[in-house]
Amino acid sequence: MQNQPVVVEVVRRSNMSVKEEEIKKFQSNVKLTRHDTPMLDELENGPWPSFISGIKRLRDNHPEERINKMTNDLLGQLEHSYETRKGYWKGGTVSVYGYGGGIIPRFSEVGNAFPESKEFHTLRVQPPAGNYYTTESLRDLADSWEKYGSGLVTFHGQTGNIMFIGSTTDSTQHFFDEINDKGWDLGGAGPCVRTAMSCVGAGRCEMSNINEHKAHRLLVNNFMDDMHRPALPYKFKFKVSGCPNDCMNSIERADMSIIGTWRDDMKVNQEEWKNFLNEKGRKYAIDNIITRCPTNSLSLSDDDTLDVDNKSCVRCMHCLNVVPKALHPGDDKGATILMGGKRTLKIGDLMGTVIKPFVKLETQEDWDYLVELAEKTIDFWADNALEHERCGEMIERIGLNNFLDGIEEEVDVNMVGHPRESSYVRLDDFDTEAKKWYERQDERDSA
Repeated sequence: MQNQPVVVEVVRRSNMSVKEEEIKKFQSNVKLTRHDTPMLDELENGPWPSFISGIKRLRDNHPEERINKMTNDLLGQLEHSYETRKGYWKGGTVSVYGYGGGIIPRFSEVGNAFPESKEFHTLRVQPPAGNYYTTESLRDLADSWEKYGSGLVTFHGQTGNIMFIGSTTDSTQHFFDEINDKGWDLGGAGPCVRTAMSCVGAGRCEMSNINEHKAHRLLVNNFMDDMHRPALPYKFKFKVSGCPNDCMNSIERADMSIIGTWRDDMKVNQEEWKNFLNEKGRKYAIDNIITRCPTNSLSLSDDDTLDVDNKSCVRCMHCLNVVPKALHPGDDKGATILMGGKRTLKIGDLMGTVIKPFVKLETQEDWDYLVELAEKTIDFWADNALEHERCGEMIERIGLNNFLDGIEEEVDVNMVGHPRESSYVRLDDFDTEAKKWYERQDERDSA
């Protein structure tokens, strides 16, 4: 199975150095009839680490009997699902006081056969912007989860949350209260604004073009009520990437995507470029950089300097990634904002559509505009989307022009012409809209 979750075992710090003989002594004291899992065992035979092995370690080695029994019945139910080719988890309503989202309820339909895992709820917890954790904070979370949950944790899927997997209904409130006292909050689950994600940003990456973490926190803080109290047609995701490498995969997964970019010329350090040539050779540079430019924007001069046709550059980032000492983003930095990215649901995968080819994110006015654009988008989508319809699906159904009118944004010819051209985007009526755009430009120039 290729998309198996990464399972992290949570073990008390005081027991990190438990000796093998102590483990054996502990195992002999636990009255546990282990379920036979021949089908699950096969998942451990491949070349990659298996989540089954992680669950088994919690079953066999964890010093708390409650966790042993819980994970044992979890394995039993999973084996039963594999045998019958049916899923036995059903939803319901589980929440903490004052919240309506952030928890994925899981009740077992075969709880009589596997009583210790008949309730196995998942709690989503918001991470810090850029996923900057301290070891102390992670240990606090692990200690709390070990006290109230199963010990299973997954970090940062496309939800952007820490996923604490396996809690009973009674324990859910206790776990939340304890981590909330330490400053943590639940993320989104259900038809609501979801937890934002942002890349590591300028703190670790020289390709950064915007303040990714500020954008992340601004959007989350302004839509916290929509995250905690689901009242939208379906989910709405923010993702922020500091450069077109898009490490957050925002263009494919986010309803509103903010991607850092620049609009002036790429900076070229010719001395470092020549050092690269001396080390790797001209053939290597031509084969691996020059010829791989998708718009043929790069050329190698006779004197070994690099020429860049910046007007044709589409910010694919390949050359900057290969030679980061020589090539850097320009100085006129900002962001491209896209709407409507999503994975498969009703009409298949959608990449985000460019709504603002370039905006500065420097002044308070710039940041206010970003929040206002998000508010207009969510309000328009909430009023016009069908039930269980993502923002991108709504745009496809009503047309991009109607969407732009709804969020009070003008059609810009650059939305299609330069940032991207894709067979997944409907281009009908754009000739008319492009004509209108040029007419508006002429009016502004003559004013």
